[in-house]
Amino acid sequence: MKVLCATYIPGETCILNRLIYCNISFQALDKIRYESLTDPSKLESCKDLYIKIIPNKEDRTLTIIDTGIGMTKADMINNLGTIAKSGTKAFMEALQAGADISMIGQFGVGFYSAYLIADKVTVTSKHNDDEQYTWESSAGGSFTIASDHGEPLGRGTKITLYLKEDQTEYLEERKVKEVVKKHSQFIGYPIKLMVQKEREKEVSDDEAEEEKEEDKKDEEETPKIEDVGEDEDEDKEKDKKKKKKIKYSDYCSDTCAYNRDFSYFHQAFCSIMVLLLACNCICLYYVSFIFLFIFFTYLDFIKGVVDSEDLPLNISREMLQQNKILKVIRKNLVKKCLELFEEICEDKDMFKKFYEQFSKNLKLGIHEDSQNRKKLAEFLRYYTSSSGDEMCSLKDYVSRMKENQKHIYFITGESRDQVSNSAFVERVRKRGLEVIYMIEPIDEYCVQQLKEYDGKTLVSVTKEGLELPEDEEEKKKWEEDKAKFESLCKVIKDILDKRVEKVVVSNRLVSSPCCIVTSQYGWSANMERIMKAQALRESSTMGYMAAKKHLEINPDHPVMENLRQKADADKNDKSVKDLVLLLFETALLCSGFSLEDPQKYASRIHRMVKLGLGIDEEEMASAEAESTEDMPPLEGDEEDASKMEEVD
Repeated sequence: MKVLCATYIPGETCILNRLIYCNISFQALDKIRYESLTDPSKLESCKDLYIKIIPNKEDRTLTIIDTGIGMTKADMINNLGTIAKSGTKAFMEALQAGADISMIGQFGVGFYSAYLIADKVTVTSKHNDDEQYTWESSAGGSFTIASDHGEPLGRGTKITLYLKEDQTEYLEERKVKEVVKKHSQFIGYPIKLMVQKEREKEVSDDEAEEEKEEDKKDEEETPKIEDVGEDEDEDKEKDKKKKKKIKYSDYCSDTCAYNRDFSYFHQAFCSIMVLLLACNCICLYYVSFIFLFIFFTYLDFIKGVVDSEDLPLNISREMLQQNKILKVIRKNLVKKCLELFEEICEDKDMFKKFYEQFSKNLKLGIHEDSQNRKKLAEFLRYYTSSSGDEMCSLKDYVSRMKENQKHIYFITGESRDQVSNSAFVERVRKRGLEVIYMIEPIDEYCVQQLKEYDGKTLVSVTKEGLELPEDEEEKKKWEEDKAKFESLCKVIKDILDKRVEKVVVSNRLVSSPCCIVTSQYGWSANMERIMKAQALRESSTMGYMAAKKHLEINPDHPVMENLRQKADADKNDKSVKDLVLLLFETALLCSGFSLEDPQKYASRIHRMVKLGLGIDEEEMASAEAESTEDMPPLEGDEEDASKMEEVD
């Protein structure tokens, strides 16, 4: 049993390629739509704009019908009767002559490429200003035109291709769909494809008679056609800010790997149709078939189509990229994306999935999009010293701030364990203040631009000038400690010399003897590590942007107290110098920096281990001599050995 039905060509609105139908239907539909903007009565004969494809295997014909502007008898003679006619050339000549003509519909159609697959072509067309005519030719150098009194078209054109025997593949549903998909990226009109489907069904003798009657009725009824795509121009004119919810399956194919759970929207504004889906690439076009980059980099996971008639066609792509209309489109698209993110944020589980995949994009947006920085900050999520295994927003952090807390404290690093055990957060956590853990490399770039949130300044606990809420007693004690350790700070600065900018008493340490902090406006230790890992880094940049190191000492630590006493007794004591160097290098490692000479540091540690184990110096020297018999001595080894004896 044969059933005449309609099939859906998923996700595409298109036209057959030049071998079948060139660009005639597309231009004809564009032309009537363009004329209807100034004269709506042009569409009265047929308001729907579409293309219909009807393959007929029995007659070996392929029929393409459009509801475009149609052709008069004169148009058919001029456009279809001359193989070498150049519409482009005629347009340019008319333009140079100063004629006031529209660009749409003026270019050549390449109609005769249809004869590559067809023996004969008939064209029936109806223009609003003329009667219905039929043009027919077998490409033998002649054609006929006659009035057509058959089925009225209303308005538009019907082309029937009588295919060659070896070209019947264009009647197959698979081939038609293939061509349609391949050449449909820029066509903004719906396609209707009619195909025949066969299905077998076992019936009894009584049912067979009923089936015959039903088949007879089916043949008399008009087959139901499903639209492919939408044309929303009329809706755009009526409502420039109209929003319409659509089914996700209507616009998303099975190739989207990880975004099925995310939202989508369909928006029409100012003759611009926008379709945005959370996919893994961006594909934005406009009606003149030119690819445009209209999004920020951080939104490169958004996939969409923009169809606009407001953009000029007579300028280069570089000039078009700076067009004011394009900026308006970009602004509205970004706005809608942020609204989409807000909708996703309302569902906690959904946003968690979204954030796992696109958190880096949002953080890049903080760095890149200054106008929407505050809005994007609402979507950021971080682990903190109080959040446990759950990430929290900056808004949640602010809601938990102490009454006398003025700043938002954060620390950057390689991992959550590293930053949570860092010496920099000791005092902050002891006072019950929450610290944000920023453990991704992109966080370093993000926080450089995100200076504040909700009126609270973001402060790094690894940089100088850390201010913590203190009472009068704590302030008084810190001033006393500064005076008490002033001489030791001076001795340490003389020993370290240019290795550090300055040495000061710390208010951030609890259990660690010292730490290395960086200047307020330089790189942090983590940022310096990231920049050193760059393959194409500039050596000059590393010079002036490298972190300026400040050594902070803990006045309450017994090591520092004993070191102060030794320095006060004899500031030239060699053991003091060696201990300072050892403490400094250890602080470098704990603070996230790398050592200039790891071998020297390792040698010092090894000697301390041997001395701690009580290994005899002569035995130790003999063993080292045997192991390094053929090796030149390391620079500074002898000096380091004597220093370690004194330290011991």
